[in-house]
Amino acid sequence: MAHSDLLTVPFAGAPIFTRSRALRPTGKVLPEHARSHNRALVLQTLYSSGARSRADVSRETGLTRVTISDLVADLIAEGLVVELGQREAARPGKPATLIDVARDAFQIIGLDLSEHEVFRGAVTALDGTIAERIELARGGATGEAAALLVEQLVDRLLALATIPVLGIGVGSPGVVDPLGVVRSAPNLGWVDLPLQARLAARTELPVHVANDANVAILAEHGETAPGELLLIKVGHGVGAGLIVGGRPVIGGGFAAGEIGHVVVGTDGGPRCACGKDGCLEAWVAEPRLTAQLAAVGASRGSSVGAGDGDTDAAAAAARDEILREAGRRLGIVLAPVVGALNLTEVVLSGPADLLDGAFHEATVDTLRQRTMAELNRDLRLRMSEQAEDIVLRGAAVMVLSGQLGVS
Repeated sequence: MAHSDLLTVPFAGAPIFTRSRALRPTGKVLPEHARSHNRALVLQTLYSSGARSRADVSRETGLTRVTISDLVADLIAEGLVVELGQREAARPGKPATLIDVARDAFQIIGLDLSEHEVFRGAVTALDGTIAERIELARGGATGEAAALLVEQLVDRLLALATIPVLGIGVGSPGVVDPLGVVRSAPNLGWVDLPLQARLAARTELPVHVANDANVAILAEHGETAPGELLLIKVGHGVGAGLIVGGRPVIGGGFAAGEIGHVVVGTDGGPRCACGKDGCLEAWVAEPRLTAQLAAVGASRGSSVGAGDGDTDAAAAAARDEILREAGRRLGIVLAPVVGALNLTEVVLSGPADLLDGAFHEATVDTLRQRTMAELNRDLRLRMSEQAEDIVLRGAAVMVLSGQLGVS
């Protein structure tokens, strides 16, 4: 399925829907869409549940045995489904032949361009297991130099692939449209960079590019599959991914989740890469917090009596206050979103040493102070358990969803 299918455009001049298609098929559809949808439904059933007989798939999908037989024959011919042999007979009669997704037939290339100092890439199996990984130091590269570094990373990953590659998934910071054009990524100096088309022309493979937070939430959704989920990605910048009713929210201008450049409060604040003062990203992004904490350590270390208990306690208190202030700023931005959508779960993704502690506590406290008690009673703010691989795994989900209709 082409990446442009992620949005629905009914006719020229009509508004673009702000939510994409569902990540996975759940039932039968209208006749004119039936074959492609039912094909994805078969693949999703096998991908999620494992080896099944054709009769099992028919029962679980509600499709007729004739339809299943026809679809499976095509999928086997394409190398996407394999026969595993006969099931051990539990009753009289001919044992059923088991089929499954050809899990070892393809690999996926995933890229994470969201970090401050490195570009990450991985070769993954269809189930998201990482077979090979590469990190390239960014060295402050921006503009064309950063784009060339991405191409170099892709070339090296393709050289490590041991079987055919199903596609390439890329999580990029900034505003990314459905055609994979990075319309704006201030931290990388990219404006209207056609990254998807550029990589597709270079590799002759399907390429899917999306905002890094929108990619990360695909991995989290794959683990928990809730109806509604908000994920905050903190790295070189700050972004959010949102799934409502099982569908990623993209926005009419493709910038849903761009909370990093929302100005927090009216008291000014640090200068942001976008040129404004006091953006959430200027308060919360990893480079800013790391630099502030390092400055506290340096100033305390050079002070008279450095190393004694009082100085150490003062330094720890100063570090905690920096993290609390950043957490408060995030909570201020999140409160209206949580209240408007009645969300019960928010996930933080980023460096645990910064986000899990004083920062986390201050964010929760601010959210509770700024939303109705009846609405926030069940609110849960948690750290993602997928650590630094969340965008790489989400990139694999994006390729699976785009190419096979499964997740």
